[in-house]
Amino acid sequence: MRLKALGHWLQAHPQHVLALFAALLLGGGGATYAVATLAPDPSALSVRQVLEPVALTGSDPAPAAAPVLTLFRSDITRASDTASTLLRRLGVNDPAAAAFLHADPTARLLVGRNGRSVNVETTDTNALQKLVARWSPEDDGQFKRLVIERMPDGALSSRLETAALTASTRMASGTIQSSLFAATDEARIPDAVATQVAEIFAGDIDFHRALRKGDRFSIVYETLEGDGEPLRNGRVLSAEFVNGGKTHQALWFRDPVASGKGGYYTMAGQSLRRAYLASPMEFSRVTSGFKMRFHPILQKWAAHLGVDYAAPTGTPVRSVGDGTVEFAGVQNGFGNVVIINHRNQHSTVYAHLSRILVRKGQAVSQADTVGAVGATGWATGPHLHFEFRVNGRHQDPLTIARQSEAVPVSAQARPLFKRAADMAQVALAGAASLQRANAE
Repeated sequence: MRLKALGHWLQAHPQHVLALFAALLLGGGGATYAVATLAPDPSALSVRQVLEPVALTGSDPAPAAAPVLTLFRSDITRASDTASTLLRRLGVNDPAAAAFLHADPTARLLVGRNGRSVNVETTDTNALQKLVARWSPEDDGQFKRLVIERMPDGALSSRLETAALTASTRMASGTIQSSLFAATDEARIPDAVATQVAEIFAGDIDFHRALRKGDRFSIVYETLEGDGEPLRNGRVLSAEFVNGGKTHQALWFRDPVASGKGGYYTMAGQSLRRAYLASPMEFSRVTSGFKMRFHPILQKWAAHLGVDYAAPTGTPVRSVGDGTVEFAGVQNGFGNVVIINHRNQHSTVYAHLSRILVRKGQAVSQADTVGAVGATGWATGPHLHFEFRVNGRHQDPLTIARQSEAVPVSAQARPLFKRAADMAQVALAGAASLQRANAE
């Protein structure tokens, strides 16, 4: 009965129960605190130091030996290198290694050669342990690897290996301040890649006359590597060039349905390989355009029926289109001249050449070298005089180049091309963002 009455009381007075339980907890905490404060003060305790000798036994390990250090260095060979100068530049102080490079037939492939990537491993006293050199002599997708290493008996050995190149993709962008090559140098783009870009857009942009300060470009290109070392410049995969506010884009695409050959196309699928290039030279300075001018020899105003390009003697001159050589020889004021017939009654003239490298009746393809810049005939200095004629009448070469036809991607390859173009747009946007990030 008492337990039953207690239960009824607990149900009727829950707040009293909670208060009682809290008081018990607080009382326990207070008791704990009181006990803790009764402990002795650590600062009052006495401190005593105990020293005991420890005897070493024979089973204890000996002190560890100092670690052997391996030093790594790399450089690029020069044509003027000897075995001694190359090793000295790599930080190798090893007369035996220098003698080996000088005497061993395989190792001699490294001496006096330019542009070969070299990595060495040496001891902390700069004695040669291993040398690996890589280069790609041919555009066949392979590279050479020369390995020189020290054997366990201390002698040096050499071997020459062949391995496959691997392609990696790189992105870059820049802005024109003075010239294309100055801008690509600033962006750390190889000259061979810059030349490809100029070739790709040669039908739309005259890089001699049309570049403007502030023009922008973005490039996605391949680098061919051997063991992770860049050895060759690969193909430009996509490019964008903004010239005078107008955007030009291109991507590399191999049409499997049509010719099966690869080429550059606009993002709309039009081939960028036009019937004619805009210029017969890769790079030079235009000194006289297609307009009226004061003739420097005749000393009178007359229509200039071609374009003059200033360039050093010996600079290669190329055919702007496919055709057949009509004339190759000396012709009055033209001096050494080549005349090429193209289809549709078109012909081109390349005058004042120092050398002629084709013969009459020879078939030539677009960009084939036909001669070299000179100052023969009526010329006040080395330059190329270039003319374009349609049915015997002179025309502005740049206008003809821009109006020449382009071949589109085949209808069957359109879906594949669309996917490639979408990926190229994303890659070019990424390349352009690099320049913005660097500017920020």
